[in-house]
Parts: sequence; structure tokens; C-alpha cells
Amino acid sequence: MIANQRHLFDIPEGVTYLNSAARSPLLRASIAAGEAGITRKAQPWAVDPRTVPDEAETLRRLFAGLIGATADDIAIVSSTSFGAAVAARNLPVGAGQTILVPQAPFPSHHLVWQDLAADHGARIETIPEPADGDWTAATLERIGTDTAVAALPPCRWYNGAIIDAEAVGARCRETGTAFVLDATQTVGAMPMDVARIQPDFIIASAYKWLLCPYTLGFIYAAPHRQDGRGIEVHQSNHDGEGPAPGARRYDMGEVFNPINLPMAVAALEQITAWTPALISETLRLLTDRVAEAGAERGLTAPPAVGRVGHYIGLQSETGWPDGMIEALAADDIHLCLRAGALRASPYLFNTPADADRLFEALDRLL
Repeated sequence: MIANQRHLFDIPEGVTYLNSAARSPLLRASIAAGEAGITRKAQPWAVDPRTVPDEAETLRRLFAGLIGATADDIAIVSSTSFGAAVAARNLPVGAGQTILVPQAPFPSHHLVWQDLAADHGARIETIPEPADGDWTAATLERIGTDTAVAALPPCRWYNGAIIDAEAVGARCRETGTAFVLDATQTVGAMPMDVARIQPDFIIASAYKWLLCPYTLGFIYAAPHRQDGRGIEVHQSNHDGEGPAPGARRYDMGEVFNPINLPMAVAALEQITAWTPALISETLRLLTDRVAEAGAERGLTAPPAVGRVGHYIGLQSETGWPDGMIEALAADDIHLCLRAGALRASPYLFNTPADADRLFEALDRLL
């Protein structure tokens, strides 16, 4: 297990922050890198012009290392929605075909598929919430030869219930379905291997489990998807005669950001040192504690074998009282409600005492 890392974050004593699935705090190292980046922007004449492009390549390599890819497979973009738009632009969808999404999809990885279906005479097929909680089986049942695209996450964003990406990838290859995986809620916090999943695209925003600043994300493009067209064309991803090789052609404009890039490099270097596998194992100790304490109070969650280790959503049959989240925040306990679930998403700065403090407060409120 990883020892508590609170000293690496700027979190005051008495703050219980359990909301990393919404937005993670920055590492102190990233804050320092950002401050240095601001200084570089204040005095740009003093900066070697190769410094920031080199940082972009370092960042590409670091993200690739987290998913078993190469730097050539990675584009640096601004958001999940940008990445989804790139994928949608480069996947064939015909009239009468379907685009598969889960019930209650995350909007950034859903709205573009609605537009694509409408433009091509296709339709959106929604996987309903399975009564037995087995999202993997429910998903595999609905992938067929008429499924043009499966636009899915590896887990549900509100409670952590798993959709087995490796099993979905295998089924998509059987049916000729393109597989676009939104890994915003998993990459960096649990092991992922593109060789085992074999998606067409992986997209991820970086301000959650990758500990990065806003307006930064990544695309993984499989080798057979690296000859497409980007959303933006600029001198960094196009040489005037043609697109850059590999996934770099999908880079966003102004990719060479002198503030965001060094902040992100510091974050991904630390995550790489910790390793996603150990991050996941360490955080599971905390989410299991939340699950056990919730069960003692009649609250339900996906079973341990069916959910990720790094966050959990609790459901109450009677619902949650109005103002509960605000009352918890007034006690400096920070988490959120998502799709009816009380979502607790700890990180390496949390301890079992934070989970205990949460339930002490809930006992007063419920």
C-alpha cells in the first residue's frame, strides 16, 4: 500500500475532501511548476523555444505509459468532449446502424454521438440499468453487427460499477464495432492496458484522477485510427503539406501551453512513480470502509467485485435530505450527489478517519 501522501497536497487540517472524481486537488509540485510557467510567460524571451514542445512530448510519453501505449499514439487535447468529437469525425456510421451508450451517460461523451446519429440516419441505443447490477453482461448483450460504435466508459461515473472494457473490446472486434472508451474516471487510478482492451480510441480529461489543471486531456488513437482528420489544423499538427504522423494530428490548437504542460508533467510523473495499480489497491481500503459503514446504515452500493477501487456511490431507498451536501460542506466534508448516489471518491491524502468522519456527520443528518 502507498503511505498517506497528504503532505504533497495543499489541504488544510480539518478538511475532509472526498470528491476527486469531480475535480482533484493539485499536487504542490504541480502548483510550483505552474507558478514557474507563469514566470516563463511573463518573460518569454528568456525561455528556450524548445522547452515547451519538449514538455509536450514528455507528457505524451507519460500518459502513454499509464495505458501501455507509445507516445506516437497520443494526442494532447482540451477535454473529453474534444476527444469524442475527434473520434466521431473519424468513425463510419451508416443509416440504420446504432451507436451504443449506457443509460445516464456522461454528457461530454454522449452529446456528440446524438448529433452524429442524427446526421447519418443512425440511432442511439441505450443500455438500461441492469436489475442485477451487471453492466458488463447488459452491455455485451446489446453489441451486434448493426452496432457502428460502442461509446462507453470502463465504469459508471456515479457509483463506480464496472463495465469490463476488455470483454467489451473483444465483443466489438467480433462484430466489427468501433469502440470508443471514455477513461476519464479510470486512467491514472487503476491499471489499463490498450493491448488487452484494443479500443479504437480512448479519451480522458485530466483534471480528475490525473491530478492535472483544467483544459487538458488526452486521446489514444489505435494505429489503424491514426490516418484521420483532426478538429483543428495548425502549425503544430500540420506541416503545410499534410497532417503530423500518428495521433499528433489530433492535437488541439495552442498545445504548447507553457503553464499547463509543466503542471501536468509533474502530476503524471508522480502518478507513474506511485503506479495506478497501487493507487487502486490503496484507495480500495477506503472505499471498502465506506461500503461497510453504508451497509450498516441500510445504504447500498455495487458489490466489491463489481466496482472500481477508487470511488463508490451509495444509494438510499428513502432518498437523501435536501441540503445534505451543503450541510456536509459546512463541516468541511466535501463530496457530491451524482445520479442519486452519494459518491465518495477519496485519494491518497485521505485516511480511514475521513470515512469515519463522513458517517458521523451523516448520522446527525439522516
